[in-house]
Amino acid sequence: MENSDPQQFTTPSSATPPEKDPETTAPRRVDRSLWRDPAVPSKRYLDSVDGRVLDPGTALSVQGVRPRSTVYVGPRLTVSRLFDIDNLLAKLAVTAQVLGWEAEVDGRRVEPDRELASRPPATERSGRLGVVRVTLVVATGSATQAPDGWVLLQHARAAYGLAAMHGVGLDHMVFLRPIDPNPVHDPNPVHDPNPVHDPNPVHDPNPVHDPNPVHDPNPVHDTNPAGVPTSAAVSSYAYAGSGGRQPISYVGPPPVRRPAEAIVGRRPVVATLDTGCGEHPWLTGVVRRDVTVDGEPIGYDDQATDPELFPDQVGALDGGIDPYAGHGTFICGLIHQACPDADIVAWRLVGSSGPIVESDLVEALARIAEVARRHRDGETGGHPIDILTLSMGYYHETPEDLLFDPTIYEILRLLGECGTVVVCSAGNDATARPMFPAAFTPWLDGNGPVSVRPDVVPIVSVGALNPNGTDALFTNAGPWVRAHVTGAAVMSTMPDFQGGLQPMARTEAYQRVRESLDPDDFSGLFAVWSGTSFAAPLFAGRMAAQMVEMLTGEHLHEDRAAARERGWAAVSATTDLAP
Repeated sequence: MENSDPQQFTTPSSATPPEKDPETTAPRRVDRSLWRDPAVPSKRYLDSVDGRVLDPGTALSVQGVRPRSTVYVGPRLTVSRLFDIDNLLAKLAVTAQVLGWEAEVDGRRVEPDRELASRPPATERSGRLGVVRVTLVVATGSATQAPDGWVLLQHARAAYGLAAMHGVGLDHMVFLRPIDPNPVHDPNPVHDPNPVHDPNPVHDPNPVHDPNPVHDPNPVHDTNPAGVPTSAAVSSYAYAGSGGRQPISYVGPPPVRRPAEAIVGRRPVVATLDTGCGEHPWLTGVVRRDVTVDGEPIGYDDQATDPELFPDQVGALDGGIDPYAGHGTFICGLIHQACPDADIVAWRLVGSSGPIVESDLVEALARIAEVARRHRDGETGGHPIDILTLSMGYYHETPEDLLFDPTIYEILRLLGECGTVVVCSAGNDATARPMFPAAFTPWLDGNGPVSVRPDVVPIVSVGALNPNGTDALFTNAGPWVRAHVTGAAVMSTMPDFQGGLQPMARTEAYQRVRESLDPDDFSGLFAVWSGTSFAAPLFAGRMAAQMVEMLTGEHLHEDRAAARERGWAAVSATTDLAP
């Protein structure tokens, strides 16, 4: 893999300065009053990966570090391969020993080499992309507090200085937040103005009128698009009939895909890293699930935990469909509708209920970048990837300074150098706080961590619109959101799922069965759902449609420069970004 220089990543404080007001020489200030923190996930979700919440009000502090809240894997840190790994590991091991802990990598103890830890980090940087996971355990014969990555990192920063620990970070929890209307998730479903409870449902058809719409404080269980349990208006998207996941009947024709002989050159390829993709008539012959790196899978490939095959894997034994089940199939259907001529590659990294961790995301992205690089550089084992769409993200605790690790961006930058456009959902937390990796896009006001470079196709962040064209209330906002397409109450494909809920009423008349709607019977193979998770792939599909006529025969073996030119052309045609 080609060497990447992490120094080309800039922090917001050192980014290209914003335009200045003609009336003054002072640059515009960034308003952070709208950078509101998303709600904390439930204990059950935290416990699934030993997750912890960083509370800035009580977190261990060192001078020069002012963190924001975030969610991370408790007894773990990550060390970027872009830096001097041996030196950083030695510093962590020495610090851990003082705290009564030990640091392990791949189950092997890291020896606390004080001499190595005392040396300045090497100036040479590895060309490998990715991270090393450091697990913390209580040392033999010690009795001390539970190991915690943030605590260790802060002690190491205090001992060696902030700059010396650059490249070490938390292993953040990464979330998807689709909008799930399952009433089982609401501990007070009686308060839901269900038309069966209300003898005159027409009088109160608005779910915002629910007198207690916020009793479920968990945005992951009842995937509140805002992630904030105090906004009934934002929560309204989660109700069936208001954009939450619900079965529908589609009576139109399928998208028209031209036969292979009608394609001059090759089809554009859109890749997605999500819950994979299930079976659906529209997607047969369109989606590949078997692209690997030297036979090694990207993400997960075990059938037993596939959310697109088995929709009820967590929670009570009630047959309820998990929050993310069908998510990847829905995404693939949106890409296919927007560009029927595109080929789709689907990888699985997300489980049926989540969450995932940042280090797993880094590993999967590094392998995807290697697949794209090999194809672009004419090496064996590659596969074309014109667009990669990601519907996930996390909030970093220190995104405004040099403590912000550039590892993920360096992987995405390599994709951009190879002409791959990375499209990211902006997030569903109704906040202006930057969510990554979407916020690696060039910011409109110039205050972001990345500036426009003609030799790198930029990341494009996508927010969600309502069907009428206004911004969806749940979508994140700010100068780092560079495109908007419909993401609320969109229709797409679903696997043939039958959940545990039953029709509210069933009877028989004239030898025919009559029943009310079954709220989780997806045997009709289509659904309505909402979220920026779906705005991003829809935008990716529309961008692929821009590329269809660009991929003539001469592009089958094009170099990086030609691929970047095509990628930039598609970006410029669909956004206000320009090289």
